[in-house]
Amino acid sequence: MAIIGAHVSTAGGLAKAIARGEEIGAEAIQIFGSSPRQWGVRMPSEQDIAEFRAAFKSSKIKSVFLHACYLANLAAPDAASVKKSIEALTAHLAIAEKLEAEGLIFHVGSTKGGIEHDAALRQIAAAMNQIVKNVPGKAKLIMENGSGGGNKVGSEPKDLRALLDLAKNPRIAVCIDTAHAFGANQFNFEKWDAELGLKNVIVVHANDSKVPLGSFKDRHENIGEGEIGRATFKKLLAYNHLKNLPWLLEVPGFDNMGPDKKNVDILKSLIK
Repeated sequence: MAIIGAHVSTAGGLAKAIARGEEIGAEAIQIFGSSPRQWGVRMPSEQDIAEFRAAFKSSKIKSVFLHACYLANLAAPDAASVKKSIEALTAHLAIAEKLEAEGLIFHVGSTKGGIEHDAALRQIAAAMNQIVKNVPGKAKLIMENGSGGGNKVGSEPKDLRALLDLAKNPRIAVCIDTAHAFGANQFNFEKWDAELGLKNVIVVHANDSKVPLGSFKDRHENIGEGEIGRATFKKLLAYNHLKNLPWLLEVPGFDNMGPDKKNVDILKSLIK
């Protein structure tokens, strides 16, 4: 059965994220290990790490994921940006490993029209292997599908499959964001299974969409309030391999304060 969770704040200390997850009924959480809008990464102290681990182990939370900084772009056409992205993602993955998280979810990136698509795929695969090599352990590096447009790489399942095949690394996996798939006009999950293999997906970002199918835009909405709708989420929560995964909410919240208990309860109510 799906594990329903949410992105939660770490304000006041990493360990507080565990309590915030439990307060809204989450069974899994996603956090930022450091600021998502800066290149610089602040590594948590040993005390912060110990407190987080202790809170995690004594809680009802079943799994933890980290989300990387938004600036990282492994598809960038210039070597300097790729180097900075590798360094940032390495640091964020190291935090995930220290916190005993399942892995680090990141946006694959955009060529910005400055590099040929197949060359970008080879560049991304090599960079991912370097990042994983830089951080020994179990935490996975998890590619998130994009919403299309803007020369993004990884919005289609065939791209993610190609990256998995090029990298050939068991620590590299996939996250499907439902709003991104909807925006990219890639909402046929039989196609996802045929072209990617849903067994390679280890987590779902559960987001309704403010914008229509094929808009190539990324605008999250509360579950049932957007273009995807409750009926479709109910089908997805019962679909094939997806029905056994963590589903993490990244929605605005009914009070516009982020993922909340109401969204968690709605998703739980849709599980057959």
